[in-house]
Amino acid sequence: MFSSDDDTSHGVVLAILFGVLAAILGLVIGLGIYKTRMPKAVAPAAVEMVEADGASVKVVDGVVKFYFATAKADIAAGANEALAEVVKLAADGKSVRVSGFHDATGDMAKNQELAKQRAIAVRDTLTALGVAADKIELVKPEAMTGSGSNAEARRVEVVIVQ
Repeated sequence: MFSSDDDTSHGVVLAILFGVLAAILGLVIGLGIYKTRMPKAVAPAAVEMVEADGASVKVVDGVVKFYFATAKADIAAGANEALAEVVKLAADGKSVRVSGFHDATGDMAKNQELAKQRAIAVRDTLTALGVAADKIELVKPEAMTGSGSNAEARRVEVVIVQ
């Protein structure tokens, strides 16, 4: 009589143990699937990913966006090609607006000065490509807030004014 009770209690313990193991395994697999399917933080739809801390230039919907490395005002390679259409339209009499942006980390005055230096570097590139200085409007640097990355905030945008 006692031997069958021991078998029953061992069976219950094993059933509970296997149930707990199955639940843990299911949880681990479920979390893995969930994390791989979670949406990533995305920059605006048309913007390609910006290097975490490097200079680059992109053209998005007619806006030329220069991205800068931390604490740098160096223009990225490919600037002349990216600005070709802007230069052509400026030669046809259009005006150009150059806007500097900066992230909200660190000293605000230093960030604003660096954003200004970046905008001036882009302006100087435009004038070197033949755009008349009186056709270029510099806009006061703006701090970026929200969910964008710091790399996205460290930029200068060039747009044609209609």
